[in-house]
Amino acid sequence: MEVKIDTKEKFTVVTPVLPDLSANIAAELADTCTLQLQKPVKNLVLNLQSVLTIEEKAAQTIALLQESFYEHSASFVICSLQPSVEEALDKFELLELLNITPTESEAWDIVQMEEIERELLDGDDVTFDSHG
Repeated sequence: MEVKIDTKEKFTVVTPVLPDLSANIAAELADTCTLQLQKPVKNLVLNLQSVLTIEEKAAQTIALLQESFYEHSASFVICSLQPSVEEALDKFELLELLNITPTESEAWDIVQMEEIERELLDGDDVTFDSHG
């Protein structure tokens, strides 16, 4: 499976280069993305600009991947969906569950906001514990 990986300061952009996202390719993609959770920069933006079709099992794999990132206190944002992929995700009833933005720039904004939220929540825990 061909992907482009671009590591930024606060997140990594993973862009599959294939037009069809099958279940097998999504499994490989999930493995690639999950490796990011071991790195200092855990947040991930999945850029699907090249993907024109997505199988239901592949879409479910991506939804589970997103859930895994949030369980590890890392952001997972999908951007640049083609209309055909957006329609498929809607048909599979996954569109509303996924964290999707129109552009990579907006995905970056989401990652930054979620980072701030996590810092504030962590800060609250420390303050709470010190008074407990």
